[in-house]
Amino acid sequence: MTRSARHRRERVTLARLPSGVEVTTTVHSYEGPEDGPTVYVQAAQHGREINGTEVLRRLHDELPTTDLAGELVAVPVANPLTFDRISYTTPEALDSVNPNMNRVWPGEADGSLHQRMAAALWTYAGEADVIVDLHTGSPSMLTHTVFTQGDDRSRGLAEAFGTDLLLAEPSGEDAPETWHRRGFDGKLRVAASVEGIPAITPELAHNKQIVEDAVTTGVRGMLNVLRHLGVLDGQVIAGESPQVARNHLGRVDAEESGLFRPNPSLELGQRVETGDHLGHVYHPSTYEVLQRVECTRDGICYAITREATVKGGDRLVSVAIPVAE
Repeated sequence: MTRSARHRRERVTLARLPSGVEVTTTVHSYEGPEDGPTVYVQAAQHGREINGTEVLRRLHDELPTTDLAGELVAVPVANPLTFDRISYTTPEALDSVNPNMNRVWPGEADGSLHQRMAAALWTYAGEADVIVDLHTGSPSMLTHTVFTQGDDRSRGLAEAFGTDLLLAEPSGEDAPETWHRRGFDGKLRVAASVEGIPAITPELAHNKQIVEDAVTTGVRGMLNVLRHLGVLDGQVIAGESPQVARNHLGRVDAEESGLFRPNPSLELGQRVETGDHLGHVYHPSTYEVLQRVECTRDGICYAITREATVKGGDRLVSVAIPVAE
């Protein structure tokens, strides 16, 4: 059977704007001749995070659909509204209640614009056996894969994807109060976990630009996940043993608004300890040092804010806390 007979492309309406213009996206389905699991993967839920979109294009070119066991459902542009605006959130005029789509899963068919868009995609994701939500971090962030702490099936997917750093994110009753306050219960990966669907969130490096290393990592990771599940034949291409750490527990935030100058010696992947000097926040007009930024715990520096203008409460440095195993 030819490749084209195995590949279906469907135009799906996610929502409608006040003018009646439909917000649509394309859903690709690749169905193999053998029975197997259904894998749902999406990219560009945040519109500036386009390396995942390129990953799915290249996966489309490489996928040997006649050898598939099961089905792969792929959405290269999950959020056309933010994609067109090269933005992280949707403008308030379009959804003042839920500007971030990754806070409303599994969505509501009669809810706000983003809730309706999520609900439309959940008709595919909610029927899957496994979910991969491709994201893209800032240029100053280590590539990593997030999984739900305590979920062994999700951890197995994260290990198969193959990044050097895996972040276990506590959720539900295990999560800190700030996690709930920021609406993280509505992430796609968390909603999937609640429904018993193992899910991971790979965070590839860079946004707003196609970066070859990030795309290569994403394609290799997706092929690894498909091999891990038996959707594709072959062995998972394993790298070195990954470092496992905890997510969202090691933020170092700005105490005051101003300009942030990271310590020039601070590097991604560097081991840091409590009390280490990470940089300064200073007043741009008076030059007064407002905060000597210090590390609040031991761990691995995996993200550094390079956009210097910061507000009180903004994240300056992220420190992943290694998990003892």
